[in-house]
Amino acid sequence: MTGLMLTYVKRVDRMNRWIGRIVMYGIFAMMAILLWSTFTKVGSDLGVQINPSLWTLEMAQFAMVAYFILGGPYSIQMGSNVRMDLLYGEWSERRKAQVDAITVLFLIVYLVFLLWGGWDSLMYSFKYGGERSSSAWRPYMWPIKTIMVIGIFLMLLQATSEFFKDILRLKGHDVGPKDVDQSAPGASGTSA
Repeated sequence: MTGLMLTYVKRVDRMNRWIGRIVMYGIFAMMAILLWSTFTKVGSDLGVQINPSLWTLEMAQFAMVAYFILGGPYSIQMGSNVRMDLLYGEWSERRKAQVDAITVLFLIVYLVFLLWGGWDSLMYSFKYGGERSSSAWRPYMWPIKTIMVIGIFLMLLQATSEFFKDILRLKGHDVGPKDVDQSAPGASGTSA
């Protein structure tokens, strides 16, 4: 069982690290969309024959959702989530693993319900011939809903990986320190 957990942790962490490192450059896509929006609006105000684009605001929102939801698993892996450090910072690594193993179960349950709702919403989009946004641009909603379902699924995989890491820490295995990028030079641990 321990070998299966180690293999699962290694593969899921590698996949989510790879996806997260690619998705983090999505900030530049959002900047480009918003910059184009600014140019078209300012250009039309100055009398230049550029029509303001209808698609920019909604596309920037879609890009932000994709950036957030696909970067979420990497954020969980890196421990970038918000945590009250009132007591946690003073605890031993074993105590942290005990508490995290319990609290991550709540995250897993939440993600299961979120995935279920996301899947139902995605199927609704397909069922009615392609649900469209109510904006003037009227894009189809299934592409962003698909990204959301994939991102939630990846977060569920990563939360399970974090649960396994806590169990392995409690068993005395070295899966590396919490909140450290295992692919960084000089990092130790088996989750790379």
